[in-house]
Amino acid sequence: MVLIAVFGAALLVAVLLSGLAARTVLSTSLLFLASGALVGDGFLGLVHLTPNSEIVSVTADLALFSVLFTDGMHVSLPKLRANWKNPARALGLGMPLAFLFTGVAAHFLAGLDWTTSFLVGAVLAPTDPVFASAIVGRSEVPAKLRQLLNVESGINDGLALPVVLVLIAVCGPTAGNVDAAPGPIAFELLLGLVLGVALPLIVSGLVRFRLLGAEPKLQPLLPLATGIIIYAACHLTHANPYLAAFSAGAVLAHVSPEAKAFFEPLGEAMAELAKFAALLVFGALLTPWLFGDLSLGGYAAVILAIVLIRPASLLLSLLGTRISRREKLVAAWFGPKGFASVVYGLLVLQSGIAQAKEAFTLIAVCIAFSIIAHSSTDVPIARAFDVEHLAGVPAGDGDDEAAPMKATPTAGGIGRL
Repeated sequence: MVLIAVFGAALLVAVLLSGLAARTVLSTSLLFLASGALVGDGFLGLVHLTPNSEIVSVTADLALFSVLFTDGMHVSLPKLRANWKNPARALGLGMPLAFLFTGVAAHFLAGLDWTTSFLVGAVLAPTDPVFASAIVGRSEVPAKLRQLLNVESGINDGLALPVVLVLIAVCGPTAGNVDAAPGPIAFELLLGLVLGVALPLIVSGLVRFRLLGAEPKLQPLLPLATGIIIYAACHLTHANPYLAAFSAGAVLAHVSPEAKAFFEPLGEAMAELAKFAALLVFGALLTPWLFGDLSLGGYAAVILAIVLIRPASLLLSLLGTRISRREKLVAAWFGPKGFASVVYGLLVLQSGIAQAKEAFTLIAVCIAFSIIAHSSTDVPIARAFDVEHLAGVPAGDGDDEAAPMKATPTAGGIGRL
């Protein structure tokens, strides 16, 4: 109950300061992270959490799923088909380079063995747009840049998971709760994609029946119900929930722009709540002892991963593209480590491999530093793209390419989902 009270208080402060935060380097994400750290065992000791606590994995899992579900709705499939090369470069070249270079840094600087070092690289390879929301969520920011970051971060979580599981298996005997055989991994990914595509299409077919339909005040709950069913189905069948969430959001927005428009305010609010809850819980794990357990070489590896390895890897992958230099630099900087890395880091810790604790410490510190660095720089960088109303004031009309596709809800119903 103490954790709930702290969450409510932090949420109230975040809402009251959100206007100021949207115009300055003040970060609401950082507020929840700091609040969790303050009430955790490292300081006031009001909340007692360990990485093995169920609430830690559950909140991170829910937050990642909800964020990817809403992020998927921002993807325009026709535009993605026309502009797939940049995200493909980031995923096919930039992500593997970041994975390899982070592994090398973890080995030589943090002293981990080679396999565990590359495991750390795989865990930290996925990026998260949550901590760059002023970039991804603003129509004034060039569409190519928003699409690049959104698609990359939405898909790379699912791509990293097989590598993480295989490397855990290669590291040696595990605690028995990680299935890393290639066959099951491929099946989980494929099943996640199938569920994410099929269920919105099935619901779309149901809506076409004359006798079925939602009254206006309940229309936002139809996409929500779809997302809940997908989440439960993925965990019951062991399908990949993150790939399912992103693909479901994209399909839903494609087959029914009206459904997206009805759900968007509710979905964004729920994703924010899930994000804040996960940050609060993760913050409670950030004790002084955790930071003290990391060597100076480990800190050097963390700094390199954030300020050099990710930027250099993405810049190399974007060589020869038509993206402007400024957009390339922004895309290169915004590679924050987020909820996918938290979830995968917990998998590493719970696997029971030889250097699990050392690997998790490095991962946790890197995530914390990344949240601080990226969530406090998104607004200033977004303002460089002439984003002047970041406090909830409707943005002005941009050019046709940058403006997001929005459908206007009608009183008659959702139509097609």
